[in-house]
Amino acid sequence: MAQTVLESPDLNFNPLDAVEQIACANGWAFERQGDDEIVTEVSSAVCTFRLWFAWRPDCEALHFTCAFDMKVAEPRRATIYPLLALINERLWLGHFDMFSDEGMVVFRHAMLLRGGHGATPEQMVDLVQASLAECERYYPAFQFVLWGGKTAEEAMAASILDTKGEA
Repeated sequence: MAQTVLESPDLNFNPLDAVEQIACANGWAFERQGDDEIVTEVSSAVCTFRLWFAWRPDCEALHFTCAFDMKVAEPRRATIYPLLALINERLWLGHFDMFSDEGMVVFRHAMLLRGGHGATPEQMVDLVQASLAECERYYPAFQFVLWGGKTAEEAMAASILDTKGEA
């Protein structure tokens, strides 16, 4: 039986180095909490998002969370779950979730980076841009449910307008 010889991975690789480069290039204040975690905040037209990246070298996975500056009070949490399900049906990358202990709405995604060749700065930029775009797109739906008293279906219909063609 023939065996394939693989290059040995660079065990010193850390994708958070690429994230730090992006934060510096964009002038974002960030906190590097050791070799396995980095946090930054990004302001957008709708709110400020807190971006958290965590690196797990043992399973070669990068976990990304983008949190809204929105917390859902305990009595209103049941109204958010149907909206999360409707939104997540539409997503190709990542998913929306709510941290049960804090009631914080977040967008989450994990990347497997097995082999030690790592994530490029371009991949990290794509991850951040795609995530922020989804967060900005669906932020109004969360507002309609939480503060407008709308159902998940009403919030989706009122807040998501897919433009087709040109005006």
